[in-house]
Amino acid sequence: MALFRSQVPRFLENNQIQTVHQILKRTISAESTDLKGILAAKIPKEQERIKAFRKQHGATKVGEVTVDMMYGGMRGIKGLVCETSVLDPDEGIRFRGYSIPECQKTLPKADGGDEPLPEGLFWLLITGDVPTKAQVKAISKEWAQRAELPPHIVTMLNNFPASKMHPMTQFSAAITALNTESKFAQAYAQGVKKALYWESIYEDSMDLIAKLPVVAATIYRNSFQDGKGIGAIDTSRDWSANFTSMLGFDSKEFTELMRLYLTIHSDHEGGNVSAHTVHLVGSALSDPYLSFAAGINGLAGPLHGLANQEVLVFLTKMKKELGDDIPDEKVKEYVLKTLKGGQVIPGYGHAVLRKTDPRYTCQREFAQKHLPKDPMFKLVSQVYKVVPPVLMETGKVKNPWPNVDAHSGVLLQYYGLKEMNYYTVLFGVSRALGVLASLVWDRALGLPIERPKSMSTDCLVKATQAK
Repeated sequence: MALFRSQVPRFLENNQIQTVHQILKRTISAESTDLKGILAAKIPKEQERIKAFRKQHGATKVGEVTVDMMYGGMRGIKGLVCETSVLDPDEGIRFRGYSIPECQKTLPKADGGDEPLPEGLFWLLITGDVPTKAQVKAISKEWAQRAELPPHIVTMLNNFPASKMHPMTQFSAAITALNTESKFAQAYAQGVKKALYWESIYEDSMDLIAKLPVVAATIYRNSFQDGKGIGAIDTSRDWSANFTSMLGFDSKEFTELMRLYLTIHSDHEGGNVSAHTVHLVGSALSDPYLSFAAGINGLAGPLHGLANQEVLVFLTKMKKELGDDIPDEKVKEYVLKTLKGGQVIPGYGHAVLRKTDPRYTCQREFAQKHLPKDPMFKLVSQVYKVVPPVLMETGKVKNPWPNVDAHSGVLLQYYGLKEMNYYTVLFGVSRALGVLASLVWDRALGLPIERPKSMSTDCLVKATQAK
């Protein structure tokens, strides 16, 4: 299978990276489509703001650490800085202060579309500003121009035993191998100054985000479509439209779903496994390719990115056992039976949230608009009605409400993307937007290598006895 060869010259060659000083010579307005220039103007101001804040409040305590927190996966410990998003237990995720409904309303959309473009969310995450439509179109075009894969990655992907190798394994391996293209690794080897690290991290991040749909679509075609070619990138189309086309889907509704999906799965503050891993590995100055590949390996775990598959398995099994048009009482009995068997109800509950996940809600609204009569959506709605009261009655669940995974798989199934093993790859393509925007700022702010202190149980025993 031959991948496309872009007719558009590469946006920047390794020896053409513009320095911050060159960028600042240009006039940067609020309407500028020069994302790197806008960042170059913002970074010094943010560096000074944080420097002043730390000087005044560096010794201020912001929380306590208990023994249970240490044994409980550091749950609730305030120990990270993440600028791009914050997860509020009651309000849900906010991207640079904007809720999901606000993002749906304010971020630019494709012509004739209703859902926000992921390019717009990336602009918001990395700058803190809501972009104009022209700025979003500039990002779409730039990513299309950067999307071409190097030949060795094409060869690698096409030589994987796709029928035997999990799509996430292929995805992680290809991302790791892409680090041959790293401008940061090259700049670091040449002795670039620490203050300029962010520039090549930015270039790598833009390149990687641009290439991920091509890698992901190739994996899908090789694994599930007998190696059918993915076609060429169209520089006049947005990131999601090119992605769905390469996957082999031409439904306008499915493209709209992907725009929504890729937007809402992009970021979930800094403490989740994939985001924290990218930050941690990046703090050792591993390049964005290696850092993101590490995060992808964390995302592949069943306690992180595989949850939507588990929801589909649960719903399919229920439908198989109980048939169609299941009465609420039968659904309740099935849920109770599942709980009594020592299993959880997949897609319900969240480590931080204490309300229905806004990401679930916006997908539910999409389904109500586009597929209200779909049997699986009806079952999802029925479970939404039945499960929370059952979980509350147990007295053991802090959050009985559904999270994003309780809905996303059913939507993908409806539009024909039925291969559940592939769903985490979609999640990974989206998650790149948030973690790579954060990685740029990690280096811009000069955050050091992450190295928390660990203790043995014996040391903890002694520490508690001394209290």
